[in-house]
Amino acid sequence: MSKGASNNNTSQKIGLLALVAIVISSMIGSGVDGLPQNMAATSEVGPVIVAWLICGFGMYFIARIFMVLSDVRPDLQAGIYMYAREGFGSFVAFIVAWGYWLMTIFSNVAFAIMVMDTLNYFLPGDFKGGNNIPSIIGASILIWGFNYLVLSGTKLAGAINIIGTFAKLIPLSIFVFILVYFLNYEELTNNFWGNSASIPADNLGSISEQILAPLDVALWCFIGVEGAVALSGRARNKKDVSKATLIGFIVSLIICIFISILPFGVLSQKTLSMIPTPSTAGILKTVSGDWGEWLINIGVLVSVLTSWLAWTMICAEIPMAAAQNGTFPKAFATKNENGAASVSLWVSSLFMQLVVFVVYFSNNAWLTMLAISALMVLPAYLTSSAYLLQLCLSGDFSKYADKGKISALVSGFIGLAFCLFMFYACEIKYLAMVPILLTLGVPLFVWSRYQEKKVIFTPTERMFFIFIIMLDILTIILYLNDFIKF
Repeated sequence: MSKGASNNNTSQKIGLLALVAIVISSMIGSGVDGLPQNMAATSEVGPVIVAWLICGFGMYFIARIFMVLSDVRPDLQAGIYMYAREGFGSFVAFIVAWGYWLMTIFSNVAFAIMVMDTLNYFLPGDFKGGNNIPSIIGASILIWGFNYLVLSGTKLAGAINIIGTFAKLIPLSIFVFILVYFLNYEELTNNFWGNSASIPADNLGSISEQILAPLDVALWCFIGVEGAVALSGRARNKKDVSKATLIGFIVSLIICIFISILPFGVLSQKTLSMIPTPSTAGILKTVSGDWGEWLINIGVLVSVLTSWLAWTMICAEIPMAAAQNGTFPKAFATKNENGAASVSLWVSSLFMQLVVFVVYFSNNAWLTMLAISALMVLPAYLTSSAYLLQLCLSGDFSKYADKGKISALVSGFIGLAFCLFMFYACEIKYLAMVPILLTLGVPLFVWSRYQEKKVIFTPTERMFFIFIIMLDILTIILYLNDFIKF
């Protein structure tokens, strides 16, 4: 079909409820049901609370940044990509769009691993680990099933996502209420900071190390707060974008904190750290019996499949928006008769399929996909924060809004500092992969510039590209000398 498909564009617009559902589904996905074990793996409850306060504080301002930018620049649709382009040029915008696109691909593969691993509860041994041969086959079927569903149009996919979002909140709410009922205050406060265990060998190290360790998991749970912004081009009312972002962020933050902290009040950190994924199921089985484990596993399937659908919608939207502005090759802008980003979606699904094949060889596929996804989203958050700062410091903010400049300036500064801190807090072996993964997309950028008959790099962009190549070389040297092990 043509690139326009304009006769269906109005009918495919989505409203506030659908946008809120997309934000919540994007955030409350596979990560939330693994939170108890992931958080307790290396940390006690005190450092976990501090980690959530740090990440929640930083991500609140990231959410604020997207809310402000969507209000003052509603003309920049699919803003994750457009903010970088507007502020820093085509190559930086491409890096952001490419990195964010890879993040959505890795996230969807993480969902596939979780779905298959959860199915192992119902079919023991068949899908163990989520990355064996039966899991690869099952994940492949689901990838192309979601491809078909999103090709049917964003309005249909959005309606299904609303139903799934409400359905996923039911077992999570039951989990919270049951743990509140069984909460043991002495258990919750025992060895609160992880350095006063009755057996010295059970101490978990310094408080700072315990705080830093779960930050990538917390960040993973916040990925998706920008979901409404990423789909702003599909929004019926542009003002709904900022409302959906705030509502989705608050609901998701409350749920994540409860599910992370309450388990420490019913089981010890050591016990929690050994519960297999999804750990919410194992915890509920311990306190309430087999029915609790069954309920959570059903909830996990609904939760992950719904999030997978939301991220498939976002995954297709980013390359299409970039292609419409000449930063991705023109072919990615093609839509079908339902207004869906068809070429973008087909290529995205193909990349997901390739990554699914690769994770077959991974020893810990779930945590690997989680860590990479958390890092690949940071360039988008960083440049959005920097663009808001640029608007405020240059005086351009006043051209778009009469008030709120000071608040926007503070949000931009804190958001930028938070992104830099998260790069520092991440494991070096995953951080080292970022420049290499970003470099892999450069041929697409060159192709798009050739189509646009424009100079490939400006002088500043050429220096930035050389800097990325130097980081690639450094990573390879560190790897060859065993300083980094993947």
